[in-house]
Amino acid sequence: MPDAARLFAAISLALLAFIVSVLIIPLMPEGTDPGYFTWINVALGAVVGWVSMGKRAGRHGLTPAINNGLTGMALLVFWGLFVQATNEMVRLAMRNRYDGPFEAIVAIFQIGFDFSKILVDPVVIATLVIGAIFCGLLTEYAWRTWR
Repeated sequence: MPDAARLFAAISLALLAFIVSVLIIPLMPEGTDPGYFTWINVALGAVVGWVSMGKRAGRHGLTPAINNGLTGMALLVFWGLFVQATNEMVRLAMRNRYDGPFEAIVAIFQIGFDFSKILVDPVVIATLVIGAIFCGLLTEYAWRTWR
């Protein structure tokens, strides 16, 4: 059921995904074409915010609101890494880099692990944590204000 909490969660997590994507692009290896990197992450943020964070809003309290934001951020990072690694695997598979389908599936996790090394940057981590807390509190505020 659509409500204000789901809308605010989707918008705020999409905004967080946009900000973090802009921070990550300069950290990528030189010559990397980001393509639709930012927009895919924004769409993932909106979906995760709507489905996960918006549904869990309204648990009465500051701590559950912050936990909701941190959970949404963790899901966003997980799905972002998975989707971007799958995209990279498909790109490499189209160039016949893999001998079979199992090798390609295993490569998703290897590529995702390599991509996760880029996230270990103090500015990115601080932005993710502070943004997640803000998203959780904003979602809770929207739930309390517009039920």
